Amino acid sequence: MGRHILRLVLTAGCFYFLFPLIPGAQFHGNFMHALLAGILFAVIAWIVELAAMAISATLIIATLGMALFVLAPLWLVGFFLLPALVLRFVADTIPSVLWFSGWWPAIWGGLVMLFVGVVTSCDLHVRMRSNRSHA
Repeated sequence: MGRHILRLVLTAGCFYFLFPLIPGAQFHGNFMHALLAGILFAVIAWIVELAAMAISATLIIATLGMALFVLAPLWLVGFFLLPALVLRFVADTIPSVLWFSGWWPAIWGGLVMLFVGVVTSCDLHVRMRSNRSHA
């Protein structure tokens, strides 16, 4: 639970402090607006991730695994571009608070959000290893 709150606060901090530094990205509002934008980012990211996994699973099953030749490279590229897509969805949802002039500022913002996600989930691998050793 603490990791999720930390991720939310770091996400809000990125919206409030870092996104105005990216050329072509604008954030208008106070820190409470940033917290609400962080919650919206998390919800939309969860929905986009579920949709991407459902579409991938359907394509893999429908093509008897042949879609993996296309999907594996797409997932490698999508790993970096999915946060940018989510940021554009958030910006379209609350245009008076968050705005991007194009895809490049959204991609830079997505890389910042990807970094926040990696930093706040780094202890997951350690906990998984320790759970396996106790079993």
